[in-house]
Parts: sequence; C-alpha cells; structure tokens
Amino acid sequence: MSFRLTLLSILISLSIMFGIVELVRRGKLKEEYSFLWLLTGFVLFILTVRYDLLVKLTAAIGVITPVNTLFFFGLLFVIILCLHYSLKISQLATQVKTLAQKVALLEAKDEKL
Repeated sequence: MSFRLTLLSILISLSIMFGIVELVRRGKLKEEYSFLWLLTGFVLFILTVRYDLLVKLTAAIGVITPVNTLFFFGLLFVIILCLHYSLKISQLATQVKTLAQKVALLEAKDEKL
C-alpha cells in the first residue's frame, strides 16, 4: 500500500474514533451504539498499520484483492447494522403500542371517575 493511502487510511480511522468519542461526550450518541463504531474505527486502524494481516485475511477467505475484502466486510458491517436497527425499531414499536394501550386504559378509568 502506498504511503499516501496508508496516511489517508490512518487519518480516516482516527477521525472515526475521535468523532464517535466526541458524539458520546456531547450526549448525541448513546454508549451502547458507540461500541460498534469504535470497533470499526479500531479495526480499520489495525488493518492499515498491519497491512499484512489484511493480505493474510484476503488469502484465507479466497478473495483476489485486499480491497475486495474490505468491501465485503464493509457490506457485512452494514447488514449487521441494519439488522440491529431493525431489532431496535421493532422493540420501540412494541413499547409504543403498549404505552398507547395503557394511556387509553388510564383515560377510560379517569372518565369513569
């Protein structure tokens, strides 16, 4: 990997990690969601610094170029992220339904009184 590409990759991974820490510090992002993003930034950093690990991983899974390995794992990351958010949305929808039913029952009880 060229020096410029290595430097750019290091800057991007460190920016991701710094940005996530800053979002958590300001209260814009909950800690439970930050772990996955920090892990992503850390893995990008490690694969940039230790490019030989990416090459070995590429050979182990039978992909031709390391860039395709990064795209594959990037796509896998997005799929896992979408699944995680789908689960959260389903939980929240169930909670909203339950809360609406409880409010309706309380309003009905309040009207009787």
